[in-house]
Amino acid sequence: MAAKIRKGDRVIVLTGRDKGKKGSVLRVDPSTQRAAVQGINMVKRHTAPRAGDTGGIREIEAMIHLSNLAIEDPKTGKPSRVGFKVLEDGRKVRVARRSGEVVDA
Repeated sequence: MAAKIRKGDRVIVLTGRDKGKKGSVLRVDPSTQRAAVQGINMVKRHTAPRAGDTGGIREIEAMIHLSNLAIEDPKTGKPSRVGFKVLEDGRKVRVARRSGEVVDA
């Protein structure tokens, strides 16, 4: 099955402390159905020093469940569900349900 949210997509957070914030998907883990979004769900990690890297407290993006994310509609900028459509040339593309615009570039 094709993924509804992919790396590089612009998404909007639907629930939680970052509700309403927008960001770009950095990575997706299909097995746990979670994604890391740039600047969203920031947590502090204490890291030990390693070769060529000083340790310390770092802020990184924690994973967030895909059910708490929605694709940003390319036309309106509002949250939208994702559907699929087969174009005349035979390509299967993702479309925003809100406006019908194609999400894939």
